[in-house]
Amino acid sequence: MTTSSIIAPLENYYTVTTQDQNPTSYCTLQWRRGQLLVKPPGQVLQPYLPSLHKEQSLVKCLEHSPVSLVRIDPKLGEYWLKVWATACEQASKPIFLRIPSAEHLSKQGNLWSSLQRLFDWIIALVFLLALSPVMLGLVLLMRVYSPGTFFECEWRVGKRGKLFRAMKFRTTAVSKKNLEDKAITSANNFSLREDDQNVTRLGHWMRKYNLDNLPQLFNVVQGEMSLIGPRCWTLEEAVRLSSEKQRELNKLPGITGSWEVETNSNKLHLDSQTF
Repeated sequence: MTTSSIIAPLENYYTVTTQDQNPTSYCTLQWRRGQLLVKPPGQVLQPYLPSLHKEQSLVKCLEHSPVSLVRIDPKLGEYWLKVWATACEQASKPIFLRIPSAEHLSKQGNLWSSLQRLFDWIIALVFLLALSPVMLGLVLLMRVYSPGTFFECEWRVGKRGKLFRAMKFRTTAVSKKNLEDKAITSANNFSLREDDQNVTRLGHWMRKYNLDNLPQLFNVVQGEMSLIGPRCWTLEEAVRLSSEKQRELNKLPGITGSWEVETNSNKLHLDSQTF
C-alpha cells in the first residue's frame, strides 16, 4: 500500500506569484527537514499540490505526509490560521506560529523550567482534586440553567508559538443564530468580542469570579500552561501583536496572567457602560 505525500516530486515545481490563480494562492509552502512552513504567497518555487482550501483535503494531505510539525506565518490571517490549526489537530500534527525567536536559555534556565513544570503539575493536580466539587456544582448548574455543552475550547498560543486548545466553561447561550454569526465572522476574517455575544446570567456570575477558567488547570497538567506566567494570548490577539510583542510568545503562558487581564478588561467594559 502506498501513501501520498504533501510534497510532490521535484520535477513538478513551478513558479508562483501573488497574481497567479492556483489552488494554493493564499499561501506558499516550504519544506525544511521535516517541517512544513506555511507563509504568505510570493515569488518562490512551489510544488504542485491538490486544493488546500477544503479542511478535509488538508487533513488527508497532512496525515499521509512525513511532516513532523507545521510552522505558520501569522500574516496569513485569523481565518486560515484556524483552518490549518484545526486540520493539524485532526491529523495529530503539532502547529506553531512563526514568531521571532528569543535568546537561547542557559542550562540553569532549563533546569529552572523543568522544576517549575514539576511544581505546576503537582499544584494543578492538588487544585483539581480540591476544586472538583466546585466544578461538578458548576456543571450541574449549567445543565439546569444553561443547557448545552459544558465546555468550550479556544485556540491559544503557548510556549514558542505552539497552538493549543484552552478549556473554559461555556458562558454563552447555545443557539443556531450564534453559530451562524460565528461562521459569518470567521469567513470575513473578523472576530466578535466575546462580551457582545449572548452571555447567560450564570455565565456573567462565573466570569465575575473567574470560575469559567477553572478547566484551564487541565491545560497546566498537560504542560501547555503554567500557574504563574505571562498572559496566554488568544490566536486572534496574537495575529495583531507587533514583532516585539510576539517575542513574549516564546515563554510558557500562565493562568494568572490571563485571569488578571480578563478581569481588568471586564471592569473596563462595565465602566464604559456607566457613561
